[in-house]
Amino acid sequence: MDRRAADGGRTGLLNVIDLEATCWDGPPPPGAVSEIIEIGLAVVDLDAGERVARHRILVRPVRSRVSAFCTELTGLAPADADRGVDLARACETLVREHGAGVRPWASWGDYDRKQFVRQCAADGVPYPFGHPAERAHTNAKAVFTEAYGLRRRPGMAQALEIAGLPLEGRHHRGVDDAWNIAALVLRPAVRAAWPAAWRPRGSGRSGG
Repeated sequence: MDRRAADGGRTGLLNVIDLEATCWDGPPPPGAVSEIIEIGLAVVDLDAGERVARHRILVRPVRSRVSAFCTELTGLAPADADRGVDLARACETLVREHGAGVRPWASWGDYDRKQFVRQCAADGVPYPFGHPAERAHTNAKAVFTEAYGLRRRPGMAQALEIAGLPLEGRHHRGVDDAWNIAALVLRPAVRAAWPAAWRPRGSGRSGG
């Protein structure tokens, strides 16, 4: 369980989440839909300016299978996903162990939030991050783009190059991507541009 999991969202902790989902090299097979198979989570202490924890939850798909293309992209084999928990259990874990119901969270782009909204609705699972769905979510890609004065929003790997940071671990592995996104969130320029409601105490907009 995260340190200060029941923090009420007031301790400067931020969950950074990256999802991996079933995918195909082309359209999905008949009847199949893209489903979450990995929830990668990195915990950032915005006040201290450090990454403090990383977690991985494997999720078992019920209306699709992990394709060979998906395995090549993510490193997850069908057997890995089959060992995962169902979405309801995964969301319960996010709330109980990682403060998802009260803690702000971020992802690279808006895909992850929308995928949670879609799949929770389809599976009849309570959305784990509170309501409305946008309440505590920050699009870290948008903030990074503004902070660095870019014309286009970069992918995570390109953003790491722009920020002069190494890519740690494997790209498209949820737990590694979340860890890398957390490093981008902690760049001084990004922290200074972070939404005021979740900005670390004592930070201004003068970071470089």
